[in-house]
Amino acid sequence: MASALPLSNIRIIELANVVAGPSVGKHLSDFGAQVTKIERPGDGDAARAMGELIGDRSAWWLSIGRNKQSVTLDLKQPKGREALLRLVEGADALVESFRPGVLERLDLSPDVLRAVNPGLVVVRVSAFGQTGPYSQRPGFGTLAEAFGGLAEISGYPGQSPLLASFALADEVAGLFATWALLVALYHRDVGEERGEGQVIDVSLFESVFNILGPLPTLYKASGALQERNGSRLPWSSPRNVYRTRDGHHFAVSGTTQAAADTILRLIGGDDLVADPRFSTPDARVRNAEELDAVVARWIAERDVADVDRCFQKAGAAGVRVLSMADVFEDPQYRARGTLLEVEDEALGTVHMAAPVPRMSATPSRVTHVGPPLGHDTDDILAELGYCSEEIADGRSEGAW
Repeated sequence: MASALPLSNIRIIELANVVAGPSVGKHLSDFGAQVTKIERPGDGDAARAMGELIGDRSAWWLSIGRNKQSVTLDLKQPKGREALLRLVEGADALVESFRPGVLERLDLSPDVLRAVNPGLVVVRVSAFGQTGPYSQRPGFGTLAEAFGGLAEISGYPGQSPLLASFALADEVAGLFATWALLVALYHRDVGEERGEGQVIDVSLFESVFNILGPLPTLYKASGALQERNGSRLPWSSPRNVYRTRDGHHFAVSGTTQAAADTILRLIGGDDLVADPRFSTPDARVRNAEELDAVVARWIAERDVADVDRCFQKAGAAGVRVLSMADVFEDPQYRARGTLLEVEDEALGTVHMAAPVPRMSATPSRVTHVGPPLGHDTDDILAELGYCSEEIADGRSEGAW
């Protein structure tokens, strides 16, 4: 199956740490790319110690490190730097997430790397980008969500802004970086200037800012600032999460006129659809509090299973809010194979989210979870031409 994977001839070097940069290698390795992850000897990627452990490995690392080779190199030592440059000679891309300037201080700037391999694509992922007055500021996805405009509109009226409780900015930036890398490879291999690599600058804050839709356009045109509105949208109603009689929650979305009409007809019949307070999008937004009360009352009188059945029968847009425990029991997740089981010699069966998207001719695959630190160092060094004595000497010197 590996030979049929669309990226099986792509070799990527990963110098990235934690989530945003490493997610690029994760996504591409799912479709066959050979990703060689370079880690510091001793402790490796910070994701290895992040969050709860499963056995001796972090749950984060098991997923973000899947399919990858782990090689330890000390890039501050000449032998470690030399080994990296040997790897670069045969690579298609290098992904790094150091703070801007660190790669240059290691004498491994994009110009140095591309002097070794002119076709190399260098992907640089950072909090604030490679340029500008904030480029040197330390940053994580949390700060990007705050600086990128997302936190300011998240939360409830009169309360403080809310940050996402997962690595939202990192994952979004990783997706932007992934497709940018593929665009660069297409440009190099298919475009008019074949053979030419390039440098890609991906910032976490701009990735977040880019998913806010028309908010900058609206502000500049009218001065309108979106306020924190809980689970509602300022231009759509009903749109909220409602509590059921048995203590569960149900999400409802009436974004279009047809969707809203279907929900209202289910809850209150044709009279509610014709009610002038709710008959148009503008009217529903102006009377969102009243409409929310009507929907909330109807849902609160029923158990979640009954609400779900009614919505499905009516073709109305609503679904139960699932916990992770619910996910493992849900028939849609089972039918789609959305949860993947990966076998590990030490840990047994490990569950994680299956790769997306689904491709009919070139499906993805996961061969293994994130490996132990330095698992592939000797094999990769041997492939690069180092003999066993050289590998042993470099290890004794702490170069890898």
